[in-house]
Amino acid sequence: MAQFARILVADDDSAVLDAITHSLENEHFAVITAGDGDEALETARATQFDVVILNVMMPRMFGTDVCRNLRAESDVPIILLSARDSEIDRVLGLELGADDYITKPFSMNELISRVRTILRRRELDRVAAGGIQQVGDIRIDLARHQVMIAGEPVHLTRSEFRLLTLLAAEPERVFTRHEIMEHLWQSAYVGDERACDIHISNLRRKIERDPRSAERLLTVRGVGYSLVPIVSVATHN
Repeated sequence: MAQFARILVADDDSAVLDAITHSLENEHFAVITAGDGDEALETARATQFDVVILNVMMPRMFGTDVCRNLRAESDVPIILLSARDSEIDRVLGLELGADDYITKPFSMNELISRVRTILRRRELDRVAAGGIQQVGDIRIDLARHQVMIAGEPVHLTRSEFRLLTLLAAEPERVFTRHEIMEHLWQSAYVGDERACDIHISNLRRKIERDPRSAERLLTVRGVGYSLVPIVSVATHN
């Protein structure tokens, strides 16, 4: 894991910003801060970061909007911070491409643990052995982090790519939600397993011709999910 990982922290509450910065710097992370959404987006575009931490409710641009813009341009890991803890807010954050969603108030130890988990996952991705996975018309280049469906490139976030490679490793095997979340986190997962359904939904939008009528990524009711091989005759959109 990169001990001196560079982290962008954006929050309009100076007390929270100072507390997060102090805690991360004590763990030997290099921290750059932003006080609003516009500054966060501009800073993230100008500098390469290992993790971006965004407060959701910020002036000039919400953290969710910053997340959406960054995800369209980059696969940098993003953590959203919010005082809103409803399921719909969590769903929105994950659907926009965030890797994690932490509700306020939170302990600094929890935040640091989440950051380290994300960095560990990223490092494992970097050192993973190269190779090709093929499931029907889905071709996954592990070394280049590329996915082709029916010959057409498909852009996936880091979490979506990890999920797809897990399912593709054993086609037609049914993976439980708990197995999937433990794979995504590379550690024992103790959070809400409903987050798995959000990741599955996001992936379906990328790999299915009609996400409402899945052909490749199937639900096994009461158990989990399975990737099955199909061969397209039409170009995937």
